[in-house]
Amino acid sequence: MSSNTQDIETLAIDTVRILSADAVQKANSGHPGTAMALAPMGHVLWTKFMNYNPKNPDWANRDRFILSAGHACMLQYSFLYLTGYDLSLDDIKNFRQMNSKTAGHPEYGLAPGIDVTTGPLGQGFANGVGFAIAQKHLAARYNKPGFNLFDYKVYVICSDGDMMEGVTSEAASLAGHLELGNLIYLYDDNHISIEGSTDITFNEDVSARFRAYGWHVQEVPDVNDTHALELAIINAKSESQKPSLIRVRSLIAYGSPNKSGTAGSHGAPLGADELKLVKNFFGFDPEKSFNVPAEVLDFYHKAGAKGAGTEEKWNKLFSDYKAKYPELAAEYELLSSGRLPEGWKDALPVFKGSDPKMATRQASGKVLNAIAAKLPNLIGGSADLSPSTETNLKEYDSFTSENRAGRNFHFGIREHAMGSAMNGMALTKGVIPFGATFLMFSEYMRPPIRLASIMKISPIFVYTHDSIGLGEDGTTHQPVEQLASLRSIPRITVIRPADANETAHAWRVAVEHKDGPVVLVFTRQGLPILDQDKYGKASNLEKGAYILSEGSKGPDLILMATGSEVALIMDAQKQLEADGISTRVVSMPSWELFEKQDAAYKESVFPKASRKRLAVEMASPMGWHKYTTDEGDMLGMTTFGESAPAEELYKHFGFTVENVVAKAKALLK
Repeated sequence: MSSNTQDIETLAIDTVRILSADAVQKANSGHPGTAMALAPMGHVLWTKFMNYNPKNPDWANRDRFILSAGHACMLQYSFLYLTGYDLSLDDIKNFRQMNSKTAGHPEYGLAPGIDVTTGPLGQGFANGVGFAIAQKHLAARYNKPGFNLFDYKVYVICSDGDMMEGVTSEAASLAGHLELGNLIYLYDDNHISIEGSTDITFNEDVSARFRAYGWHVQEVPDVNDTHALELAIINAKSESQKPSLIRVRSLIAYGSPNKSGTAGSHGAPLGADELKLVKNFFGFDPEKSFNVPAEVLDFYHKAGAKGAGTEEKWNKLFSDYKAKYPELAAEYELLSSGRLPEGWKDALPVFKGSDPKMATRQASGKVLNAIAAKLPNLIGGSADLSPSTETNLKEYDSFTSENRAGRNFHFGIREHAMGSAMNGMALTKGVIPFGATFLMFSEYMRPPIRLASIMKISPIFVYTHDSIGLGEDGTTHQPVEQLASLRSIPRITVIRPADANETAHAWRVAVEHKDGPVVLVFTRQGLPILDQDKYGKASNLEKGAYILSEGSKGPDLILMATGSEVALIMDAQKQLEADGISTRVVSMPSWELFEKQDAAYKESVFPKASRKRLAVEMASPMGWHKYTTDEGDMLGMTTFGESAPAEELYKHFGFTVENVVAKAKALLK
């Protein structure tokens, strides 16, 4: 086949269609239909609009691309390969195989050019809002007249399935409210889901819905009309105030004689015979697989190579910026590298044992406000709960449509979108995001927490009101199973500090952490501040567990706890020591940090010879057996709570000194 018989752009688009279908067929698994249908959309983006440099996928001012319809990942892989990223044709052939760069859905960190992991529908849509927020914030802080360092756009391809997900509604509402005009979303309106036509479940007017959210909405009747697509994107780029949605009608598996427009082409290979018919339809040799004409590869390589020149101009701009604004430039270079300002930890407050009781949520607020001035990239807020979660940065403004420099974010009662947006923010170099709500409502954020762990990125999730200790709000607000659930996620770090000083060091660890999300869990109720001159130093929190108070001799018994229950076992220790039982108290704020310690340290805290152990935590006992051993026990919650004052709940569920002492003595019989 020769470009003499059809223009190079048509040939290029059709090559992407065939390449996508071939990869799915070879893997005998995947989603060919959407990738085939959207090849013109990808072509227009990668050749006409997006700023990117395949030789430097992390260029700071590149346009971000998110495939929220992650099942169509062969579309993205095809363009990454063709435009010159470090992704080979062999990688394409290895689609969906073990240790491949080309996983079954796009994964950040596997293939260069993947800005975020997508797949669970709606997540990419909401991630885009976080990317857009971060761009606006960086621009407000660093851009100066004549120096538009950060002016990139966020392009997102989303699907009917994305539109059905609740997180999309949350995120779209937030984006419209914040007037994020740097968002350009292309909605693949193909009317197909796995079960058949979308009209069996979905018949709303999406365009009207997004106009109601405050978006700029356009419609393109046919994805194959690349000229109309180009005009729509030009219009979207010129709309600086409203986020843009371009609703594009497509025919799934376009070019497949028997499967186009059907659900059968969505999530399964076309089949060898049908694929031959597709190749015939587009004028390709039906007997050849992974056929990329040399002129197509050259065409796309040239499109990708333009990015090197664009980045070179930006680098010159940044060099001139450094000369004129050396302090701001140095700050950005430092923070975007992942390093932190020298001396920032000196701002961490130290609390005295003589100070009155303080809830760890209150201590957290004091810590946040103490370190904020030293960490200009620490930004965040809550899901409409900052007075309760104590996450307001008092010396700083709110991030709004009028003030992009604000550091306090009001996510609204949109926990799911908050978490997903935080992931987009965390994937923007130079930004450390935090977001807060009650521990109970971490349930609404489970997908973005899990995806943050998969991506090894480090947003800081702040959860307060952490137990039955919150009292009268009752069972619906009292978390029981949440700690066990969160701890079960690979690569997560959960920290539940025992007092104000442990809280300060919990924030220190969270800010410095680089390998997965950190969950900070705080109390509503006041807790005594442990005397740093008398007991184990709170700085040992970084080890996950440490000896807080040693018994009068080698321990007959080890008591261990997290959070508010540490004060309880400290009081129990006094009673046990008075009764002649030598008792070691271990504060264990983070299982994950403890598991990173070497065997010698673990033995020093939990000697193998000391097998009489009691764990105390107002949560599910699940997982504690690892530390209590077969001769120990765990005092936890095996039912939901009740609506009552906290002190009554403690008595009812056995979280009293008397009950802890009784359980401890029973272990020694």
